[in-house]
Order: sequence, then structure tokens, then C-alpha cells
Amino acid sequence: MKTLTRTELERSLREGVRPLYLLLGPETYLRQAAAQAITDTALASTFLREFSESSFSLLTDSVKSAMVAAEEKPMMGMRVVRIRNFGKLREADEDILIHYLINPMPTTVMIFSADEIDKRKKSSKVLLEVCTIVEFPQLKDAEAKAWAKSRLKELKVSADDQVLSEVIRLVGTDVQTLANELEKLASAAAGANRITLDHVDELIGRSRELSNFELADHLMAGNRKKALETLHRLLEDGAEPVMLVGLIAGNYHRLALGKHLLARGGREEVFRNISLPPFKRDSYISTLQRSTATKIARGIQLTAAADLAIKTSQATPRLQLEMLVCELAT
Repeated sequence: MKTLTRTELERSLREGVRPLYLLLGPETYLRQAAAQAITDTALASTFLREFSESSFSLLTDSVKSAMVAAEEKPMMGMRVVRIRNFGKLREADEDILIHYLINPMPTTVMIFSADEIDKRKKSSKVLLEVCTIVEFPQLKDAEAKAWAKSRLKELKVSADDQVLSEVIRLVGTDVQTLANELEKLASAAAGANRITLDHVDELIGRSRELSNFELADHLMAGNRKKALETLHRLLEDGAEPVMLVGLIAGNYHRLALGKHLLARGGREEVFRNISLPPFKRDSYISTLQRSTATKIARGIQLTAAADLAIKTSQATPRLQLEMLVCELAT
């Protein structure tokens, strides 16, 4: 089945809905928005939506119950069944799902959502063959900036490119986190209807950036107590867990790059490629010198595992972060 982009999905929905969708990729906010758009289109002429829409998570629900809902005829119009955490499908339940995928109900729209799927499974192979696939990769900086501009128009405020670049530098490109921060900034700028660098600095700038550097320092120094204290302060300040995992991962990727640059051309080469406040440069070089490639690689692997665990609802995001910090600060 053809793979669509987000824009192509929007065009496709103007022509109507299809019976099977697979929304795939790590950008959960836009993935959820797409699932809602498909649902709204399918149920546009349905008056009793609460009786025509079902949602299941394979972390807690059986695939059999989802298939029973999908095969039930709607009272009127269409029915929508949404299935999350497809990666948790048990091997013993694969045939139940495949049976439905081969012959789906014409009055049901089924939407599967997942960060990724195991393409070795027979159910995954069938899913990829029969579903309309829409990909949701992590946004690049330019894409995140374009999304932010569009969101600010909806919030009836504006910001120039320099301001948006600074927001994305501090927050990252995770759209859920970006949306939360833009709403805070829009509220602060409500009077003038324009977000400035002062707003960004006051709300998400200096304090978060310094706390982020502080957290990285404590992790590399193996100071578990101080690292947890800094983590809790960031969470209390409203930082999103997914964003913090991204920041921690970014620190380790930056360390890996810095280690390579330091060996190749010294500190001048490092700071030509990595932007740091002047007051952090000496301590950053010291961190690079005492960090081993093995420890940096381990940090990258652990943060990737924590990110996946949070996005697949394994324990609470806060607990996953605390476990990650404890593992890294050793």
C-alpha cells in the first residue's frame, strides 16, 4: 500500500476515508492529530459519535475485543476503531488480527498507531500490505519552525524567525513540547500579540538552559543526588519528560561530537562547531577529557531506551526519567 505524507493524507481525506490506516513514527502529537482528523472525517455525518468510536491499547486491552468492536455494525454511518501500542501484540493473537485485515468491515475505519513495528512479524507484513500508511518522523528544525508559525497564527500572536529559532533551540522539535511552550509564550505576549526574545528568555530560556547544563554536569560527574535534585526542579518548572529525555540525549550526542572534534583540532575546533556560553567552555572541555567513548555510547543507548519506554507507556514518564538519571549517574 502507498505511504503518504501528512500533507498527502489531508488531500486524501477530502476524497473520503479508507478502511485501514497505519500511522507510524515517533512524532506522537502529529500522529494523534492525524488519527483525530481521520476519525472526524469518517464520523462527519454521524450524530451519536460516542456509540461509533472505540479506542484500544494493546498494553491493556486484548486484540480480540478490538476486533469484536470493529465487526459490530454501526447504528448509522460509519464506525471508527483506534488501536495504539501495536508493538505489544502477542504472537498468539496475530491470526485474529490477520483474519480481520484480509477482510475488513466496509462500515469500519480502523486506525493503528505505533512508533515503529517489527517487520519480521507476519501480522506486520500484512499490515504494511493492506493499510494506508502515513509516516510521522521527528521534525527537522525548519519543519518545526513552520509548524510553530502556523500554531501561533491560531493563537493570534506572532514571532519573527530569530525568536522561533531560539525557541526551537531551547525546546527541541518534539511537537507536544513545542505546543505547550508556545501556549505559555502566547499567554505572556497577549497584550502586544507578539512574542519577543525577552519573553523566551524569561519563560524558557536562561533558567532551563542553565539547569540543563547543570543536569548534564551532574550526570557526567556521577553525582546521582544532585542530578535527581536538578531533574525534579526541571519537572516542577513544567519541563515535559519527553523534552528532558531529548535534552539528555542531545547532551550525549554533543559529547560524542565534541570528543571527536577535540581529538581532531583541539578546543578551537570544538567551539567552532558546538555553541556554548563562554562561562561553560572550560568545564565542557574538562568533561570531554574525562569522558570515555564507552560511557558516552552507553548514555546514548540508555536515553534511546528511556525515550521508547515513555512513548510506549511503560511505567510513568517521571519514573522512567528518574530511572534513567540513576543509571547514567554512576
